[in-house]
Amino acid sequence: MLQAQAPAPAPAQAHGQAPPQAQAPAQAQQPQQPQPQQPPVQPHPQQAYAGTGGYVSPIPVRPTHLGHALLSEWTKIRSVPSTIWTLGVMLLLIVGVGLLAALAAGAERELDPLLGLGFVGVLLGSLCVITLGVLSISSEYGTGMVRTTLTACPSRMRMLTAKAIVFFTLALVITTVATTLVALLDSAMLNGPAPTGDQWLRATVGAGLYVALLGLLALSVGTLLRHSAGAISTMMGVVLLPMLLALFLQGESLKDIQQALIEYSVPSALATLYDIPFLSTGPTGWTPLWILAGVTAVALGGAYAALMQRDV
Repeated sequence: MLQAQAPAPAPAQAHGQAPPQAQAPAQAQQPQQPQPQQPPVQPHPQQAYAGTGGYVSPIPVRPTHLGHALLSEWTKIRSVPSTIWTLGVMLLLIVGVGLLAALAAGAERELDPLLGLGFVGVLLGSLCVITLGVLSISSEYGTGMVRTTLTACPSRMRMLTAKAIVFFTLALVITTVATTLVALLDSAMLNGPAPTGDQWLRATVGAGLYVALLGLLALSVGTLLRHSAGAISTMMGVVLLPMLLALFLQGESLKDIQQALIEYSVPSALATLYDIPFLSTGPTGWTPLWILAGVTAVALGGAYAALMQRDV
C-alpha cells in the first residue's frame, strides 16, 4: 500500500530577506495634488515679543514727568464750570466794587493813599478764590475722581504739586490783572499824591500774591479735610473769625489779645498792603505777605504728609 508523501520542505529564507507579505507588489501610489501656498501669518502687534520674552507695546511708551501732570491739572481746572463761575464773580467784585468806590469818591477830594479804595473789592474777591481752592481738590474726593487721578498719576506728591502750581499760577495771574486794572482806574479818576513804585507793587502784585496764597492755603485745607463744606467753612473762619472775636473782646485785661487778633487778621493784613492798616502797631509793608507764605507752607507740608500716609 502506497504511503502518502510528505510535502516538500519550503526553501530556507535568505538571511535578511523580507517576509513573504513584504514581497508583495507595492500598490501604485496616486500622485498628490499640489497644496496652495498659504500667505505667511503676520503676528498681531500685541502678540509680538522681544527676544528676551518681554512684551513689546505697539504704542510708544514714554516716562511720565511733572509736565504731564501739569497738563492734566490744567485741563481739569479749565474745563469745570466752578472755575469759570468763581473767577468770573471774583473779577466782577474786584473791578466792579473798585470802580463803584472810585465813582463814589469822585475827584473833588484828595485821597491818600490813592490806591486804597481797591482794598474792599480785593477782600470780597478773595472769598471766591478761597472757594475755588477748596473745590479744586475736595470735589475730586466727593465724586471719587481722585481714584482716577491717582491711577493715571500714581505719584501723589507729583499730583498735589501739579495741582498747587496750576491753581496758584491761575489765581495769581487773574487777581493781578484785576488789581492792576483797578489801580489804573483809581489813578485816572481820583485826586491825590501819585503812588510810589513800592505802593504800586503792593497794591497790584502784592495783593495778587496774597489772594493766591490764600487760595493755596484753602487747597491745603481741602486736602487735609477732604470735604468741601468743612474746608470752606474752616477757611471762612480763618479769614473772618479773628475780626469778629475782636469786636466782642472788651475789657482792659483782653486788650492785648484783641489787638493781636486785629493786627494779624486777614482783612487787616490785606489793608496793610494798601497802606491803610487797621492799627498802626501791626506789621507793615510786605510783612503780612511773608507771614501768610509761612503759614501756607506749613499747611501745604501737612497736606503732603497726610496725602502720603492715608488711603484715598
